[in-house]
Amino acid sequence: QAQLQEFGGGLAQIGGSLRLSCAASRYTFSTKTMGWFRQSPGSERLFVGGISWSGGRTYYAESVKGRFTISRDNAKTTVFLQMNSLKPEDTAVYYCAERDGTAILTSTAEYNYWGQGTQVTVSS
Repeated sequence: QAQLQEFGGGLAQIGGSLRLSCAASRYTFSTKTMGWFRQSPGSERLFVGGISWSGGRTYYAESVKGRFTISRDNAKTTVFLQMNSLKPEDTAVYYCAERDGTAILTSTAEYNYWGQGTQVTVSS
């Protein structure tokens, strides 16, 4: 069973940056599509972006396009979420997730394994 753990959350200022990491303890990590999601209190968990197994394809939600970048290091079984130009509405718990297929899908139901989440708070 895959284990995913997020790191790097915390408090950031408006306009600032944070970099989240998601470490996977699974030898098949390099064959998996990875996604990042976020959830605010009282809201559903929403797709932020995803990356293909090779890192050659990425796809982002419109709300973060141009500000967030996803990358991965398969040798270190880690996926990253670089968040720039942060806004108060980016405040949420951020989750990484893994799926078996090659497509980058936006539904939580398409992902098999999840990390426990890390809190990101953007404030002035």
